[in-house]
Amino acid sequence: MLRRAAADILPGMTVNLGIGLPTEVLQYVPANMPVCLHSENGITGVGPVLSAEKADRNLIDAGGAYVSAIPGTAFFDSAISFAIVRSGRLDLTLLGAFEVAANGDLANWKIPGKFSPGMGGAIELAQKARRVGVIMTHTDRKGNSKILAECTLPLTVKGRVNRIYTDMAILDVTPTGLELVEIAGGVSLSELREATRAPLHVADQVLG
Repeated sequence: MLRRAAADILPGMTVNLGIGLPTEVLQYVPANMPVCLHSENGITGVGPVLSAEKADRNLIDAGGAYVSAIPGTAFFDSAISFAIVRSGRLDLTLLGAFEVAANGDLANWKIPGKFSPGMGGAIELAQKARRVGVIMTHTDRKGNSKILAECTLPLTVKGRVNRIYTDMAILDVTPTGLELVEIAGGVSLSELREATRAPLHVADQVLG
């Protein structure tokens, strides 16, 4: 799913990769692709993640990973960083999630009863980016679907998710509900429907 999400990053885009699985997308973005990666802690032009032995310990992304600088990298304070976000300059943000609803509602910041440091930048990234993608496992550790007709957890944003990437499928959020774009190899349509707690529209051409 990381490789497939990376395939939707196009030359010339300005992209934010959220904490967790989304930050791992970077390893599948070609090094020579002209794309500007933004991190809300104050970097644009983020280079590859480095090992602790090779890293500059002062240079991290929003998730704390050691990143590198490339020609054109810029550093700035959080006010400038969020001005970039709020002004709609991000073509795409990829975020993690606990739940996504069929109408594009996103819950990714709190599970009641468990510690949460807060919403962080996700609340603004999800509202202001031109496109919002979510990368997550299709079910939680107990086998419960994370894709629902309606979210049960506190929302981060309403109706802003465009595409969902999971280990079972890629789904688009459309005005008529969830639409299957691709299904993972080895996953049957019946298995996918069973693992998705929301109606799923499947075009004949998707299944070949």
